[in-house]
Amino acid sequence: MPIDNPNSYSEILLRLGLALMAGVILGLNRWMHHKSAGIRTHSLVAIGAALVMMLVASFPGSDVQASSRVIQGLITGIGFLGAGVIIHQDHSQTVHGLTTAASVWTCAILGATFGAGFYVLGVCATSAILLILIVGGPIERLARTYLGIRRESEVGEDPQDPTDRSEPKL
Repeated sequence: MPIDNPNSYSEILLRLGLALMAGVILGLNRWMHHKSAGIRTHSLVAIGAALVMMLVASFPGSDVQASSRVIQGLITGIGFLGAGVIIHQDHSQTVHGLTTAASVWTCAILGATFGAGFYVLGVCATSAILLILIVGGPIERLARTYLGIRRESEVGEDPQDPTDRSEPKL
């Protein structure tokens, strides 16, 4: 539940600080995995989203529809930033960076959540996102090993075979 006075200095610092912390936590995970979007990118996205939510909320006559339009714009706009971290490798027909792109996208939503003053929701979501970033890869590798799945991606026939030039699956 948002706090009543979003314009107090302590409230502004709390909202921006929590957004920054979420960005640092998620960005640190991506940086530790040598991904293109790290601490700075995630932190800037989270703070920017929190800032725009707080800014819109402070406009005279601001209502739920205004916040809704801001969130819609964030979701769409950050998609373009996320597209920048997705890499397609022609030689193996694989796509890399989807998890990092999703991480950047969710980081924007976390920033908006903290910017709107929903602290418990933001902390729980940050924890859940970090959990899946930490354990998701090992679970996928375990499932691949247990199920005998050889390929990493459904984009190409066989990422281990650089001569495979088949059409990507859609």
